[in-house]
Amino acid sequence: MNKSLLLNNFLLAVIWVIATGVATAENFIFGFIIGLGILWITATKKSDRKYFVILPKLVYFLLFLVWKLILSNISTVKESLYSKSKLEPGIVKVPLTLKDEFHIVTLANLVSLTPGTMVMDISDDKKVMYIHVMHLEDKDKFIRELKEDFENKLVELFA
Repeated sequence: MNKSLLLNNFLLAVIWVIATGVATAENFIFGFIIGLGILWITATKKSDRKYFVILPKLVYFLLFLVWKLILSNISTVKESLYSKSKLEPGIVKVPLTLKDEFHIVTLANLVSLTPGTMVMDISDDKKVMYIHVMHLEDKDKFIRELKEDFENKLVELFA
């Protein structure tokens, strides 16, 4: 992502907040959207256009991540409060399609951020991630959901 465009977008949002005199999150977001429109109209380089493709993907991914964290927290609270539920801890070997080290570390951090899961290790060849799961009913389902929910979305985001 073009960092100068992102910085300019934030700067335009701050200018909007100062110009309107209303310092709220909603007004900043509105200023950010207006700044995005201004930057889109004035973008001359083809490389600058990539910013306008990545930014909506990033916003969608962050909203998706917040939603998954909320669901995971609710599940963890249920597991903690109700003694009838059985914890089924397990370690899952997840094959990785991500190649770049930054992308793999990002995935590992997202997995560890989610309650009930923790990345234990990544193989030396960066092809396998070992994850401890607090409540593991079906390994294949866990791997499939992890790949669909996080890994594939990261591939789209970083493409």
